[in-house]
Amino acid sequence: MSRARHLLGLVAALCLASGGALAQSSGLSRLTDRDDLLGWEAVGRVDIGTSGYCTGVLIAPDQVLTAAHCVFDRAGQAVAADTIRFRAGLRDGVVIAESGVAGYVTAPGYDPRGGMRAENIRHDAALLRLASPINSAVAAPFAIHDRPRDGTAVSVVSYGRDRDRAPSWQRRCNMLWRTEGIMAFDCDVIFGSSGAPVFTLEGRRARILSLISGGSREGGERRAYGMDLPEIVARLKRDLRSATAGQATANPGLRRARVGEERRGIGARFARP
Repeated sequence: MSRARHLLGLVAALCLASGGALAQSSGLSRLTDRDDLLGWEAVGRVDIGTSGYCTGVLIAPDQVLTAAHCVFDRAGQAVAADTIRFRAGLRDGVVIAESGVAGYVTAPGYDPRGGMRAENIRHDAALLRLASPINSAVAAPFAIHDRPRDGTAVSVVSYGRDRDRAPSWQRRCNMLWRTEGIMAFDCDVIFGSSGAPVFTLEGRRARILSLISGGSREGGERRAYGMDLPEIVARLKRDLRSATAGQATANPGLRRARVGEERRGIGARFARP
């Protein structure tokens, strides 16, 4: 059995036992003021109708990267694009910019019934096309980091349960291991953190190393999981260009199945009560 399959098999069991949410840590900073958001404006909340939200990040003026499982409802159907809204830099009801979504694509190989299996985490990414591009002078998109290394110091900016009105920034956590297209981190994540960008510094500018797919506790220790992005994002961009404008699009052959079951851990987007 591969290392990734063995470790993620253990994670799935721990998620079932943990019951879901992870506690917040003292390492989180709430980005409340406009000055606090400086440089992070491209991170926003992805609202899905009235049922829930995830975190997303601009990688182009009209493209938002988030987790694939965010765009499926509890009945297992791909949600309509026009029910999704990206709210960049949302804090206490104020946004830097916002836009509806004209269409989206999900990574081939993602199975919404797959839970926290290694294969699923490896492909848990979606790319949204905004109906109205957001000016880069207002919210500068982030580039993808293409040279990940074990032990890399990272940071995460996310929205989450009980902290959904403003982004929280964990200034430092660590990549613990990387194998077969999957990464593990000791970052603090919770429902709603799905799709949150994991950043690492390259020069003076942060780049996106991974996206949060899910998380668990292992022996009382926090664990978060994400995927390698360069090849997936390149494929998503190609698929998005070929998608019909204005149509919510999933890749052909993708099985639509029940998702959002909290007993699987925090791999599901948080649904409001």
